[in-house]
Amino acid sequence: MERKYIDSSMIVSIGYDSQQAVLEIEFKSNGQIWQYFDIPEYMWYEIEAASSVGKYFHSNIKGAFAENRVG
Repeated sequence: MERKYIDSSMIVSIGYDSQQAVLEIEFKSNGQIWQYFDIPEYMWYEIEAASSVGKYFHSNIKGAFAENRVG
């Protein structure tokens, strides 16, 4: 999945696969890449436009969706 680099203190890059509704996030602290499943497309647009991607992630995605570490 292609990810775009963002300006964030905790996240390096984010990507979204609309066919599978999968959000992929690369974290700065440990370099790990996680996928989050069944993410509605509107949430991709919201996280992409958020003034703080990390805050959006913690408030709306973390713990609310199935996840899997991929890297």
